[in-house]
Amino acid sequence: MDVSVVGAGRVGTALSVLLRRAGHRVTAVSGRAATRARAALHLPDVPFLELEDAAAAGQVVLIGVPDDLIEFVVRRIAESGGFWPGQWVAHLSGATPLAVLDAAREAGGRRLSIHPLQSVPDVPAALARIPGSTVAITADDEEGFALGERLAGDLGGEPFRLADESRAVYHAAAVFASNYLVAVSGTAAALFGAAGVPSPVEAMVPLQRGTLENVERLGPAHALTGPALRGDAGTVERNLGAIREHAPEAIAAYVVMCRAALDLAVRSGRLPEERGAAVEEVLARWT
Repeated sequence: MDVSVVGAGRVGTALSVLLRRAGHRVTAVSGRAATRARAALHLPDVPFLELEDAAAAGQVVLIGVPDDLIEFVVRRIAESGGFWPGQWVAHLSGATPLAVLDAAREAGGRRLSIHPLQSVPDVPAALARIPGSTVAITADDEEGFALGERLAGDLGGEPFRLADESRAVYHAAAVFASNYLVAVSGTAAALFGAAGVPSPVEAMVPLQRGTLENVERLGPAHALTGPALRGDAGTVERNLGAIREHAPEAIAAYVVMCRAALDLAVRSGRLPEERGAAVEEVLARWT
């Protein structure tokens, strides 16, 4: 199929490269200065056009602009006559509903969303990581789901059908799984540094990698270890005292995450409620 890209950021560019490798033709790219530079590097023979001209050049238009700009950009393209009847218009956002593509549908286009469940810091990483990743597909009808699944397969991904009304909770889950993992890692690295651990990131990554392997092998409930699981109220108290001394801004995060671990431990049956109560008493004093 002919594929054009409006807003070829890290994800849009990577999808374009992967789809071209699978035999699709990338017909045009549009975006800001950073997009032009990225496209010149990874898609050097693809024309760089104005928004409406790039959109009109594809049977499938990938909208890769930031989430809050999707509706505005789609409306602008529609007003400029860039969409045509029967054309597929797909945004790449995980959280955004299909309604942001309504202007394209009013112009005769068909709505679709394709979202690789993967962290994409740059294009080379995306090219390596998207194949083998889960890909969420949201569409209005069976034909749309079938096309989305085909494109996801061409990316090397594992597609699944995501209901439009479930997109926000799906993306919230992704934020916990990825973004907050990075934020927690930043806090952990700072505390390791305060403890005098050399090269904190290098020291903690094997621990994190082993933990993720445990989650994959055992599931979260049985991968859980640590003071919340054991009901070690004294250890939790000492942890919070140390955090108050070295990183007081992290106390609230520790309390929230300890409660989440405590809840997981009790719900899974691995910690009796009465032992968990002792930990909760400590947390309550630090709230």
